[in-house]
Amino acid sequence: MADIGLAAQTMFAELLQQAMDAEFDKEHYDERGSFVRKRIDGALYWYYQRRVDGKVKQSYVGPVKDAAISSRVERFGEIKSDYKRRREMVRALTAIGLARPDEVTGQVTEALWKAGFFRLRGVLVGTAAFQCYPGLIGAKLSGASLMTQDLDAAQSYDVSHAVGDGMPPILDVLRSVDATFAPIPHLTEPVKVARFRAKSSGFIVEFLTPNRGSDRNTGKLSKMPALGGASAIPLRFLDYLIYQPVRSVALYKGGIPVTVPSPYRYAVHKLIVATQRENLAKVGKDLLQAAAIINAVLPRHSEDLREAWENAWERGPAWRKTLKAGAAMLDEEARLALATAIAL
Repeated sequence: MADIGLAAQTMFAELLQQAMDAEFDKEHYDERGSFVRKRIDGALYWYYQRRVDGKVKQSYVGPVKDAAISSRVERFGEIKSDYKRRREMVRALTAIGLARPDEVTGQVTEALWKAGFFRLRGVLVGTAAFQCYPGLIGAKLSGASLMTQDLDAAQSYDVSHAVGDGMPPILDVLRSVDATFAPIPHLTEPVKVARFRAKSSGFIVEFLTPNRGSDRNTGKLSKMPALGGASAIPLRFLDYLIYQPVRSVALYKGGIPVTVPSPYRYAVHKLIVATQRENLAKVGKDLLQAAAIINAVLPRHSEDLREAWENAWERGPAWRKTLKAGAAMLDEEARLALATAIAL
């Protein structure tokens, strides 16, 4: 795997920090707009304006004489300046070959971020998360630029019920990206919805949660109060994947701060799920992504990979059997790299 170099890693880290700092006021005032003063009946008022579909739209903010509001506007100026710098860094990082999400994935990820999904301890999983790893591990990943027609988003059942907060209606969030998003009815529980499809593109957004206890919840959707009316599909092994997630940034627009699984757990998890699938195309994709991370992290992060493997290994005989089967499915290069890291 090609190392991206210290300078690019440093830039990625700076971009992530700045993107996280810019979460201020993101719900109300997009950095692409600006504040203007308008005189009405002799008094000055702040308005926020932004060009949408070729037309300038304005919304009232408050009186200029209100010190708190004017201070907020001044802070926005700093954020807007940072946004331009972040866009430059995103362009520089993608120019050297780091993957960026396709347009729809980027738009949906941004909408979820602005709606509070990551603030509510949601975790991006699947290919959308995989694309966020090169800057974290310092190497380009084969397959990271693969186009995807879906986005998987996970949240713990316990978190969703205990956090005491929630996103806006999820259908409103998704329709802010594409008005054709609609629920995909569940076969046995039609009043619950965990999957949404955009009719215009076929893009699917799916909400997941770890399967609690035995397999009795398989096929049943879990109510998730924090997800704006969405339920979630319980999945085995997902608790392992989203344990102690990390922050990264999706290289879209000015950088979108996201929460993703540890890349090392992601690789091990892909080996596990590859043994469970019937769809051969998905098996191949799982193994490709697992191998890409395994080959890329050695030798610098071999201890992290070993720790992720051991955590799964210690979960019992069934897990060990599955891990061995998954490792045996890797190509020779990745299989030898994994054996070196974990001393199989």
